[in-house]
This record gives sequence, C-alpha cells and structure tokens, in this order.
Amino acid sequence: MATVVLIGTMDTKGAEYAWLAEQVRGYGADTLLLDVGTFSDAESDIPPAEVAQAAGHDLQHLRDSGDRGAAMDAMADGAATMLLRLFDEGKVDGVLALGGSGGSSVASRAMRALPVGVPKLLVSTMAAGDVAPYVGESDVTMMYSVVDVAGINSVSAQVFGNAAAAIAAMAGAEEKRRRAPDDGEHKPLIGLSMFGLTTPAVDEARAELVELGYEPLVFHATGAGGRAMEKLAADGRLAGVLDLTTTELADDLVGGVLSAGPHRLEAAGAAGIPQVVSLGALDMVNFGPREHAPERFDDRTFVVHNPTVTLMRTTPEENAELGRRIGAKLAAAKGPTTLLLPLRGLSGIDVEDGPFRDPAADTALFDAVRTAVGDAVEVVEIDQHLNDEGFGRDAARRLHALITDAH
Repeated sequence: MATVVLIGTMDTKGAEYAWLAEQVRGYGADTLLLDVGTFSDAESDIPPAEVAQAAGHDLQHLRDSGDRGAAMDAMADGAATMLLRLFDEGKVDGVLALGGSGGSSVASRAMRALPVGVPKLLVSTMAAGDVAPYVGESDVTMMYSVVDVAGINSVSAQVFGNAAAAIAAMAGAEEKRRRAPDDGEHKPLIGLSMFGLTTPAVDEARAELVELGYEPLVFHATGAGGRAMEKLAADGRLAGVLDLTTTELADDLVGGVLSAGPHRLEAAGAAGIPQVVSLGALDMVNFGPREHAPERFDDRTFVVHNPTVTLMRTTPEENAELGRRIGAKLAAAKGPTTLLLPLRGLSGIDVEDGPFRDPAADTALFDAVRTAVGDAVEVVEIDQHLNDEGFGRDAARRLHALITDAH
C-alpha cells in the first residue's frame, strides 16, 4: 500500500488533519502524520520533539524562546531531515500539506528536499499569488485552498477532498514505479541548458546525445530552469551536464529577471559530474516589457524579444566580471570539465551585423575566463559561432568522451 506523509501543525490544524488523513485512507493509501506544531501535544506518528531534534534543537527551548520565526525555521529544517530519512527507508510515496503562509513555508521546504518525481501536493492560501518561494526549483504542486484552513465546511471539504484523492492516486502510481522490477533499460541522463537564441546549438547537441545512447533533459535558462538542472545534478541524477547556455549568470550579475541565483554553475562541479560548458547568451540580460527596464540603463542597447521579454546587451566590463566568476566556478570543479569558447558569437543576435554584435565585449569575456580558469580546466577555442552547424554536435561528443573516460 502506498504511504502519504501529511505535514502539518497539529497544535492549530489538528481537526483538519484528522479529517484529511481519514480521506486519504479512504482512497486506499496509508498515512504518516509528521507534526511540525511547536506547541502541539497531539498524537502523531512523528511528534514535534523528534522533528526539532532532527534539526539539532530542543523543542522546549523553542517553545520558551518566544521567537515564532526561529521556531518555524527550525521545524522546517527538521521536517526536511525527517522526510528524507523516511524516503530513504522507503516509507514515502507522496506528501500532502495544508497551510497558510507559515505552514506552507515549513511544509514546502520539507517537500523541496525530496527528489524530483516524488509526488508533493501543497494546499495553500498562498497559491493564488507568487508561488516561487514555495515551489523553488522542485516539482511541488500547489492548489489554492479558496477558503482558509480553518475547519471543515462545504467548500473546504470539496477542495481538501480533491487534494486527498489526488495525492492518493499519485502516491499509488509512485509506489508501483518504485516496486516495479528494474528492466535495466535506463539511459544515462544529460542536463542541457537552452535559450531561444541558443536553440540551434542545443538542438544539434540533443540529437547527437540521443545517437550516443543518452536521454537528454533540456532546461530553459529562465532562472527556474537553471535551478532545476542544478538540483538534479546535486541529487546525483545526471551522468553529465552540457551547459551551453549560461546566460542566467548575466541576470544575476546585472539584476535581470531571469537569475538562477549566485550558485548557478556549481552543482555539477561540486558533485564531480563531467561537464562541458560554454558561454551561450551571456551577451544579454533579461527584463520584462521595455517600459519596465530600469531607467539607469536607458543609454544601453535593447532588443524587444517579444511583448513580455526585453533583452539588454552586456558591456565589456560586465562580461569581464562574468568571465572571472565563471572561471572561478569551473576551476573549483571536482570532475572533468571542458570550456568551449565560440569565438564568432554567443547568441542568435550576437552575429555579424546583428544588434548585439560587440567584439570588444565578447573579447573581454574570453580573456577574463581564460585567466580565471588557468590550467585547472581544458579550454577549447572554436572559430565558430555558438549556433553554427557542428558546434553543438562537437560539444556533445566532447561530453561523451569525458563521461567515458571517467568510467
């Protein structure tokens, strides 16, 4: 029987969770109740004292401190640790939680600790707004609660009941997958980063990787995509990374809207995963509609990519800093790493007579990254544009060689 872990604050939502557990069991799944309520004394499978202890805290101290924020932060860490422990023991086929802003933040942090693919459903009062803090780079599914999580009424019974039916079905499917015999047909997974303006290179690389016997996973370099690829690398799911499109680092440096955060381009290196990296779309920073671009950039070169995306050309100074940052990240990698420099351009608009053609900016990037990597990384200079025929295929073959040599 599939097992669904229910994460909740039994000190404030005990009645709702008792009802919810009964519903989940009615749909054929077993339940484990993980109580993250700091002041809860309710009966549960995993009481709050164990949750706090898992995060290195004493529950009574958290209660006595009077700091609700710190207590919730500690319980979130403990819930993530406990949930991963249960998963490693084969006791998690799905996770379900109900909550407002506080309960959602605790439950979602625990959910995000699980690998991609494990069903995660969060019914939240916050689901109709910005859900990025709750979903992050994971596959958390959010459902708007419509009414607050305050008792069971005719509306909440229908919404929460739908959630119970959904997680029971998803957990059942997960249990079947987990228990299915291994047919030995799994192809090694490769992460690829792509942008609209690097598509020709990535499409060519993807086709070549399929021919070489891999399963390519393409991630759109929109911030969330880069973080998702980093998470899969950190989770050990990827055999290699073909990071041709590192543009999210430009947004992180300059303040664009598609940043993947300062730790982009680090997970594969930290995990020792073979990687081939290039500098795709580092000629641009992304903003929303043109009128939303910050006024301080009014003297810069812009291209309206579509009604909701405006691109701004990076400067030689910005490219030099990007080169230093990328070089430092690659030099610290624990696994085999190759850096490809496309000397004739970085994107579909960094081409001869293109709006973002700026040889001085590209040269600043190339010079800085060469210096930063030193002798720690293989650097291959290619007298081609990133999107020229053969560049993506060559990158895929180089990654295959790194993976083969590593084994």
